[in-house]
Amino acid sequence: MASVVALVLGIVLMLMLHVVPPTNEISPYRRTISEYALGPNKWVFDVAVLLVALGSALAFVALVQRGLVRAWSVAVVLGALWTLSLLVIIVFTKTDWTVGPSIGGTIHRFASVIGFVSLPVAVLLVARRVFPARPGWRWAARGFAVLSLGWFGVIGVGVVRMAAGYGPWWLFVPLGLVERAVALSAVAAIATVALGLARAAVETGEQGEKRHLVSSA
Repeated sequence: MASVVALVLGIVLMLMLHVVPPTNEISPYRRTISEYALGPNKWVFDVAVLLVALGSALAFVALVQRGLVRAWSVAVVLGALWTLSLLVIIVFTKTDWTVGPSIGGTIHRFASVIGFVSLPVAVLLVARRVFPARPGWRWAARGFAVLSLGWFGVIGVGVVRMAAGYGPWWLFVPLGLVERAVALSAVAAIATVALGLARAAVETGEQGEKRHLVSSA
């Protein structure tokens, strides 16, 4: 439940940046989420990303603790890459193009790519283990993961087109809107996993209490 709460709070804070000044003036259609870190509300952006990183880490720790995956499995390694990429995004702010390119901005971009690919793939790998008898929940987690990868693939198409001599990849699609779809779908995927784990824990507790009452009687 701590994972679920952290993820939800992180998303709520990030959504707040869309409506509170001065970040409400940033176009969610063309400007990426990291643009919020270039202004006075950077601390809100940082806290939101930290909460998502914390919630994600707790979900993967729970997966290991419940014996659903091994500590050094591919899924856990990918989850760790996602979490670390979020921390890197906080430390290295995106390039401020009013000033010019920067090494920190380049690191920020590569960390974003790694994170946006790692998490959905990790969720695809663990969905069956988390929801062995709940196909609806399993397909919801997988659906959000595939949706995130699909939206990210749209950006990839823009990069390929640019390499083939067409226009800039960041103008191929409304970059801000597509990136928000990628991020929201990815977080929804890990939140679905966390909710499934929380629900299973509650059911296990209830079954244990029933057995205790029966044995006591």
